[in-house]
Amino acid sequence: MAEQRSGGAVGHGAGSASPGHVLVVFPGYHRPWATWINQRLDAHGVRASLQRWDPPREVPLEDSLGDLLLARGQVLLVLDDWFFQLGPRQSGEWNDVLRGFVAAHAERFAAVNLTNRTLLPATAVLEPVSLWGVGEEEAEARLLSRLGIDPGRTTGRRLPAGALVRFPDTPPEVWGEVPRRNPRFTGRDDLLTELQERLMDAERGNAACTLLGMSGIGKTQIAAEYAHRFSSDYDVVWWVSSDDRNVQRDRFGELATQLGLTTGNEPGERIRAVREALRRGTPHSRWLVVFDGWDDTDGAGVMLPQGPGHVLITSRNRGWVDHTDILEIPGFDRAESTGYLMRRAPHITAPEADEVAAEFGDVPLPLVQAAAWLGESRMEVSEYLRMVRDGRISAVDEPSGGDGIPHASLTSWSILINRLRRSQPQAIDVLSLCASFAPGRIPLGVVRAYPQAELPEDLRWMVTDLAAWSRALDTLVNYSVLSRESRGPVAGGEMGPHQESVHMHRLVHDIVSRLTDGEHRAAHRKAVRTLLAEADPGNPLDSRTWPRYAELLPHLEPSGALASRNPRVQTAVLNCLRYCFRSGEFKAGVRLAERIRENWSTFMDPVSPEMQELTNQESNILRRHGRFRDAYQLDLALRARLDEAPNPDPLGSLRSAVSIASDLRYLGQYQESERMQREVLADAQRLLGENEFLTLVAGNNLGISLRLLGRYKEAYEQDIASLARAESVLGALHSQTLTIGNNVAHDLRLLGHYREALARQEAGVRVHVRILGPQHLQTLYARTQLALCRRREGGFQQDLGATMASLLEQLEQVHGRGHYVTLSSINNYANFLREHGDLDHARELSHEAEAGYRALLGPAHPVATGVLANTALVLQASGQRADALAILEAALAGLTASLGPDHPWVLGCALNASAARNFNGRVADAAELSRDTLRRARHTLGNEHPLTLSCQVALATDLRGLRENEEASKLEEDALLTLTRTLGAQHPHTLSARQRNRPYWDFEANLG
Repeated sequence: MAEQRSGGAVGHGAGSASPGHVLVVFPGYHRPWATWINQRLDAHGVRASLQRWDPPREVPLEDSLGDLLLARGQVLLVLDDWFFQLGPRQSGEWNDVLRGFVAAHAERFAAVNLTNRTLLPATAVLEPVSLWGVGEEEAEARLLSRLGIDPGRTTGRRLPAGALVRFPDTPPEVWGEVPRRNPRFTGRDDLLTELQERLMDAERGNAACTLLGMSGIGKTQIAAEYAHRFSSDYDVVWWVSSDDRNVQRDRFGELATQLGLTTGNEPGERIRAVREALRRGTPHSRWLVVFDGWDDTDGAGVMLPQGPGHVLITSRNRGWVDHTDILEIPGFDRAESTGYLMRRAPHITAPEADEVAAEFGDVPLPLVQAAAWLGESRMEVSEYLRMVRDGRISAVDEPSGGDGIPHASLTSWSILINRLRRSQPQAIDVLSLCASFAPGRIPLGVVRAYPQAELPEDLRWMVTDLAAWSRALDTLVNYSVLSRESRGPVAGGEMGPHQESVHMHRLVHDIVSRLTDGEHRAAHRKAVRTLLAEADPGNPLDSRTWPRYAELLPHLEPSGALASRNPRVQTAVLNCLRYCFRSGEFKAGVRLAERIRENWSTFMDPVSPEMQELTNQESNILRRHGRFRDAYQLDLALRARLDEAPNPDPLGSLRSAVSIASDLRYLGQYQESERMQREVLADAQRLLGENEFLTLVAGNNLGISLRLLGRYKEAYEQDIASLARAESVLGALHSQTLTIGNNVAHDLRLLGHYREALARQEAGVRVHVRILGPQHLQTLYARTQLALCRRREGGFQQDLGATMASLLEQLEQVHGRGHYVTLSSINNYANFLREHGDLDHARELSHEAEAGYRALLGPAHPVATGVLANTALVLQASGQRADALAILEAALAGLTASLGPDHPWVLGCALNASAARNFNGRVADAAELSRDTLRRARHTLGNEHPLTLSCQVALATDLRGLRENEEASKLEEDALLTLTRTLGAQHPHTLSARQRNRPYWDFEANLG
């Protein structure tokens, strides 16, 4: 006889041969245990089959158990207390069958027990061996002992370490805020199984599935149950609440810390690092990321991870069909509805449960509330349904809410809330307060984190009575109204608004808002906005505060903060807007600014300091978002109001002029921008002095305007002076100083001083990365400029393509494909690819940049015109010379009209057009254009500038075609000598000229 182990039992037939086959019978939520048991048996040479167990209530229990015996060998039941509620059935029926049918076939049945709770008395016939609370080695020994398997006598299949499933009691290495497992989760086994199969069978890198359905259908519960049920399949399980985009980005970025990634604080930087780690599968390839409540698909391309792991989304938006596999979530089937109701309310019969399920259309959310009510109150079903149907307690008498909330759901909630009013009125206070926040994650901890905030009398108990606070929350969680979402302490141990949070479903929030709206609502909304103001970290320029701002942002409007006349609240609102600008959340910032303006315009002077600051921040965000015309109109409107105001506001007018000059620059009106910028700088120096921040900004902007006008030497002189002033006033590490340093390196490169530009830009990028982080917008721009410096300098070409491709990917992730900064990177990378022979990819990217700039700026903008030159170069390299010539002639005419004949962009386009004429047999026309272009280049850029020397080489080529060899040789020899002296004998420009390759000019699209 086999040795009996501690806590185990002697198996039937112990000492005899091991069973040839074991049927493992398990409830769906114990699939991880069944899978582990299957693998352990397989390892010992015992074949096993898995069968999920949920016997229909209408089939006699003895018949269902008898069907299990149709399999040969042993039947192993995986038990816990919930096992006997499947069906559901009364405990008496189970006891009768165990004592009768199972006892009569005791040699065929065995069991393992996974709970420390008391099982039915008659379960003793199964002699269950306990696997609860023991380690993997002991659990395996007990399992084998119960089945009479001698591990020393059996041989099985040895699996590689990577194929072994995790022991179910061992959690994944990273487990991120997955909601607690619902002990009352019912049914949905077929859905969960299908979901697992879809994810497991999906093509590597595309294992993403969206659970699609209406609010209240149970999507979040299914996702949470999947994460728990199949946790042993993953090393990383990470939950991302996605009701709000800022919270979503912040939460997803937090995974970087858990994965041990080295990254900065900017959301885009953390997201890029996480996505790259997930894509590569390092440090973990078995990962699951759940995006709960992700209804806005606009950010899918930026946020959605790919790689060897799995992505699960819950959403109401059918637009996910374009991005992921879709699994539609229906209501419960009737058996699931009635089973859930009978387990929560054991006193009701099956027909009564069926009637309640029909009343609520098998929709999980109202069924959960009905079950909670019936189970807690023990009310008779007939009375409960009569109250629901006649609406005697409900203040809502319309048949359906405007948002599709069923009348029955509203009345069910009305009953619950009235019961709470009688038994737990403080829970109603908490509910009413929650209704003044936005749905989703609610930073309810601010109530206790900031006791100094002025709360209305009916809420003051929340600060003083911790026990009552805990009881109220426990009650609401028990009634499935709220779920807790606690998070760890913030840096430095300081209490933050996100340290204690709850989650309220959108549908629940809507219903509660209706049914608790009363005399206290205005006071509660005021309390919330006061608390939000107290929770304002006060420094949106500090990236360490951005996670807090991301959590405060969704609650501004529901609390009435956007309409508040309280200066402290208004400051918090503006700080949230500044956060949107500084962190790169431009889309959210635009929406927030619009809503602030709608509210403030009703009571605030349009030229008040607050409204001026709103306009300043909104125009900044609009420009960064690429909405240049909207920013311009906004700034013009403010200037008009300032001009009409009875009292002059010199500083306000100065700030307005700074914004308008920037708008004009982005709109391509370079001459007017430069004229206005000079006036602005003079006014700033007169009003504020040389060292004020606004004066430094004005000087920086003037340098940008000069550079866009092609006056590179003047731009360099202005930027060098601005840099010296900024380093003295702000310090070398200030972001404004770093910006001006970028500009100086840009000037040097455009002047042809490639080596000096490269050295300066390399040093600047190192500081940018250290101070701002590698994914900050300003750093990405600096890194893009560094790539261009390396390309022009002529070295570092081997890895440059990979660098430019990586930069493009990062810009797309941070700002999107159509953003003007990303379009610039697309344009630059296309130029590189064309130069290195990848014409197909270059053509694709060139067309994308051309179309993107045309849509963004309009066809007449100098940048939109200039990118045509790059498209033409791709066509020319592909042999489409006539088409290339037509495009270049059109681009040349357009640039000349908007910029004048001497602008470097016009000269570069003319260089390309002369080549196109030559290639199309119009050699005399080419020579004429080349001669005129060389004359203008010498006047504008000087005799030694690389573009001037390219024009000289081009003219020599054309003259040689006209057999004017003497002049051609003289021009060519002089150009080669100058190129060798200025750039070096091995520089690509010098080598190309020596080989008599026709020079060309790349247009670098830049909006300043």
